[in-house]
Amino acid sequence: MKAVIAGGTGFIGRALVRSLTGDGHEVVVLSRRPSGNPPAPGVTYAPFDGATGDGWLRHLDGAAVLVNLVGENIAAGYWTAARKARLRQSRLDAGAAVMDALRRAADPPPVLVQGSATGFYGDRGEALVDEAAPAGTGFLAELARNWEASTAGAEALGLRRAVARTAVVLGAGGGALPRMLAPYRFFLGGPLGPGTQYFPWIHLADEVAAIRLLMEHPQASGPFNLAAPGAITQDSLARALGRALGRPAVLRAPTLLLRLALGEMAQELFLNGVRAVPAKLAQLGFVFRFPDIGTALADILRAGGRSHG
Repeated sequence: MKAVIAGGTGFIGRALVRSLTGDGHEVVVLSRRPSGNPPAPGVTYAPFDGATGDGWLRHLDGAAVLVNLVGENIAAGYWTAARKARLRQSRLDAGAAVMDALRRAADPPPVLVQGSATGFYGDRGEALVDEAAPAGTGFLAELARNWEASTAGAEALGLRRAVARTAVVLGAGGGALPRMLAPYRFFLGGPLGPGTQYFPWIHLADEVAAIRLLMEHPQASGPFNLAAPGAITQDSLARALGRALGRPAVLRAPTLLLRLALGEMAQELFLNGVRAVPAKLAQLGFVFRFPDIGTALADILRAGGRSHG
């Protein structure tokens, strides 16, 4: 199989590329700086050119799937108006480039996997939220909704399109977990805000396996929640992180302090919550290797956990 991956140099993308090449598949990674990536067996780097597919159009010929994971990291900086505009535009530009290439390709791939996030649902309290739930409100919900819509036209071209609404991905060597663990290492860890808000998460190995299911399963279309079935609250997460490191988890970060320090970002990333359930993955028979947070953290923190994905 030949797979073309936009966003293949990010935390999730790198793990997906390793998984595919490890099984002998050919991978084309679209990158804004293709010459800056280290060579890897089975991987070709191609230039990703703004909102057009000019630099990589030929790579779509004969490909089985195109995966679009492109989008600036939502947690990489304070949410100024300019930063929020960049977060939005990075996703819209990538979607425009994907659609431009698919319309112009002589032999386009029959499958598109489009990235998204469980932030699509907004703040949902304690309700169980499956893929049938409508979009929520707030910046992250709008961002995810626009991200998904950027490639919705692929279905009119006759492609099977699956949307990966991804939870917070936990894994070694990147993503959110190193920053989550840092205060615990200095005995400063604890729940964020009230602690009752739900925290959707997924182990990196399960994230990669789920994306591959969306790539390969002929009945995988529409949105899918890529979130572990063991949904937890911030209180439960804090206890699990403390146990994993052998540290206390009693220093709660007050809601007011989080809002003063991080503004809108604090509310949307840390104080809101969604109890996302992977209903459609279950319907396709997907089995999570790490369905609960304790075993997931134990695996990641073991020396061997770095090899997963």
